[in-house]
Amino acid sequence: MASTGTERDSQSFAEAALRLSGKTDEEARRTGAMDRADDQVEALFAPQYQTVQSPVHKAVWDRQVPLDQFAPVALAPSAPCDAAMEHCLTVVRARRQAGTLYDANGKVAVGLLQELAGAGYWGMLIDPQFGGQGAPFARFAPFLARMATLDPMTAGLASIHGCIGAVDPVRTFGNAEQKRRFLPRLANGEALSGFALTEPCAGSDLTALRTTATLVGDHYEVTGEKLFITNVIPGRTIGLVVMLDGKPAVLIADLPSQENDSFQLVNYGLYALRQGYNNGLRFRNFKVPRENLLVPSGGDGLTIAYHGLNLGRLSLCANASGTMRIMLANMLPWGEFRRTYGQAINTRELVKRRIARMAALIAGADALVAWGSGLIDQGYRGELECVVAKIFGSEALKEAAIELFMKTHGGRSFLHGHVFGDNVYDFLAPCIYEGEGEMLGLAFFKSLVKQHGQAFFEPIGKALQRARIRTFSPANPLHLWALRSELGSYARWSMQQKLNGRTRETIPPMDAKLAEHVGFALARFRTFALEISGTMRKHQLKLADRQCRMAELSQRVQDTVVVLVTALWGAKQGDVMRAAADLLCQDLRRKLTGERPTDRYFRDAGKLADQIIQGGFAELSSVPESEILMKYETK
Repeated sequence: MASTGTERDSQSFAEAALRLSGKTDEEARRTGAMDRADDQVEALFAPQYQTVQSPVHKAVWDRQVPLDQFAPVALAPSAPCDAAMEHCLTVVRARRQAGTLYDANGKVAVGLLQELAGAGYWGMLIDPQFGGQGAPFARFAPFLARMATLDPMTAGLASIHGCIGAVDPVRTFGNAEQKRRFLPRLANGEALSGFALTEPCAGSDLTALRTTATLVGDHYEVTGEKLFITNVIPGRTIGLVVMLDGKPAVLIADLPSQENDSFQLVNYGLYALRQGYNNGLRFRNFKVPRENLLVPSGGDGLTIAYHGLNLGRLSLCANASGTMRIMLANMLPWGEFRRTYGQAINTRELVKRRIARMAALIAGADALVAWGSGLIDQGYRGELECVVAKIFGSEALKEAAIELFMKTHGGRSFLHGHVFGDNVYDFLAPCIYEGEGEMLGLAFFKSLVKQHGQAFFEPIGKALQRARIRTFSPANPLHLWALRSELGSYARWSMQQKLNGRTRETIPPMDAKLAEHVGFALARFRTFALEISGTMRKHQLKLADRQCRMAELSQRVQDTVVVLVTALWGAKQGDVMRAAADLLCQDLRRKLTGERPTDRYFRDAGKLADQIIQGGFAELSSVPESEILMKYETK
């Protein structure tokens, strides 16, 4: 889809505004390129499913919060993909019990990958006409959480392959011939895949890509280096992001079965992902067939890269949910075994609070996964919603590992063979995967304010340019006269916000505590439009440099989203998860208001912990427990 004149004007103004704010031409150009890539991804979605129509955007800017869009859609009791999912879980469960998940080098065993291929694991997100299972994402994401309770690395491989590897680029952007050629191999596991985007100098700044492709006859020759690419070894298939004719592009490349002069692995020591493969890739005149170039309509390689990230972010949150279940399942027997002053530590209030908080974090992750994946299946882009899930899931996993799991297990956490000691880097690394959390928070804020900025602040900026006013002063009547029309439009919007307020939503019947949390979130949303707009007005062209202010505002919006989603989700759950949802909402409300925990809160946490200790968290019954290390005799 070609850019319209209006789009070009907007893009030109955005870059010009950055230059006016003191940015270099290079930084303005690169930022403009990222903005255009985002616009191109947006154009892939029908207007009713674009970011401005998303639940979060409407909650902040519209007159009413669309409560029905914040409640997860109920799943059908069954689907054709369910049998394959159960088969895959059975395969991994059996191998775990037999101790054959990993090979002699501690990597996921080739035999396991092949067994999973036969069970349909690698084709979960691929249409049945190409040999896949055609799983809706709202079934796939919770399935990953279940798989993660057995082995988080195996769950992660499905996400890498299906969401950010070659599967999503081909099924979304491939032509008919490319789909026929690649998808059956990707579905049956013949071609396991990764996505080669990051480079030594290109991480969050994807405009710094240096790997190039040059058309030579019937093939492209690729030269450059990739870094931190998961699920790649010789013989695998990758989505390879390159610079082609000065623009980002994606080639689907089959790596040779062994290294050669044009392709080498770059090996390095990496603490995380120790059961998988994460390597650098070095190319020198590496040949890729011309017909392997993906050509998105109206976009480029960054369009393709951006598209799959949302699925990966939801999958990360699902994996975090499953991993936290492993931690909780291993806290319970340890809490009963470990004694201080003659009493099991699971009778102590501090330990009970940790158990309850772990359940609360799991509830939040489950709620966000159910909500976000349902929106994806409905056709929404899900940019804002998936960022919330990724940041919450990764930060929850970090807190669960350090503050809850490690501190409860004490010194034994650092023994070889302990779940924490053996996997601590994998618990922390998701804060970086799919976009570092705070940087994503800034991207969330930017997406949230984009339309408002285009409607009110870009016209003001253009008027300043026309009047050659570098620094606007409201005390200068000449400035006010030059901007009278643009300032009038903004003043009318602001006055409407203050005088007319927002339409009050009707909270559906639900548990009284959770209804109170819904009401709290709705009240918060009523204040954000004016506060965010006021921040934009205050900092104007310098807002891009106020990263800490944007991050703080972004996080408050995100936390409010989590309160609302978790409360609505919790209302549909059983007693334990409903109580866990309530506890998380209480925690987030205190974070937002600065209040102290009440005695009621501590009683609620203790009561929830007692329910979990007594077996009330039914889903933990199938989660494997590790042996308690260095046992001592108790009397």
